[in-house]
Amino acid sequence: MIIAARSLSLTCLCLLAAIALSACSPRALVINSLADELAGQSQGVENDPELARDAAPFYLKLSEAVLAQQPGHAALAEGLAARMTEYAYAFVAFEADRVERDDLAAADHLRRRAAGLYQRASRHALRALEIRHPGFAAALADPSANVPLPASDVGLAYWAAAAWGSWIALAKDAPEIVADLPLVVRLVAVAEVADPDWGNGALTSLRATLEAARPGGDRALAARWFDAAIARAAGGSAAVFVAKAESIALPAGQRESFETLLRQALAVRDTVGSPLTLQNEVMRRRAAWLLEQAPDLF
Repeated sequence: MIIAARSLSLTCLCLLAAIALSACSPRALVINSLADELAGQSQGVENDPELARDAAPFYLKLSEAVLAQQPGHAALAEGLAARMTEYAYAFVAFEADRVERDDLAAADHLRRRAAGLYQRASRHALRALEIRHPGFAAALADPSANVPLPASDVGLAYWAAAAWGSWIALAKDAPEIVADLPLVVRLVAVAEVADPDWGNGALTSLRATLEAARPGGDRALAARWFDAAIARAAGGSAAVFVAKAESIALPAGQRESFETLLRQALAVRDTVGSPLTLQNEVMRRRAAWLLEQAPDLF
């Protein structure tokens, strides 16, 4: 689920409308209307990664400003966490991987920037969950407690976990951050109980990725979860194939399986209006890049 950017003019029109409304409406109503519009924009369909990259910073900064005034707006918190996580992955962390061979300093800078974005995204989503369910963080940290999570909040939990887990992956030299990995694993498990089909396999794929990455994780179980995610997506998600290639085949030294999964990602075709259009394009690009790197990876 990668950033779905509309034109900046639409957001500007929304701002102008908010200014006009402020003459006759309470300030809270104006801000809530703007939050609704921004949350709705985040769900648009985009197939141009470069346009999405260029438009994203304006959307992210504006959304953060509005969310600060309307912290209880769950839809905006979810949209912001999603778009910030996607931006960090597609246009910052991936770029770090691409430039690392030629410029280690640039790659390190990009990864530190990505880590900061992941941290911000996770905090936006976790704060929204805490507002909606007071005591949520304490319950998550207590293995004996029930974590309150209705199906309507699974999207918030998914993006909180995706951003949090990605932050941890880039903080291997910070044990106090890595120590939170069990909380991320539990959050995803709770979310999957609430709505196992959320995101057409995205939630199951994230759980598989975390299982494969955690110390002592069961890679066979993770592989089965990846297969379940592929089935739930009906073969329409390039991200799941790439995730399985990087999480299962690569660490196991299975080059043939690695390349087969990446070619399956490249073969994914999008239906008209699919919300996965941009995500799939970004992941096809990563799959092609990983195929080029295969001789050096094995």
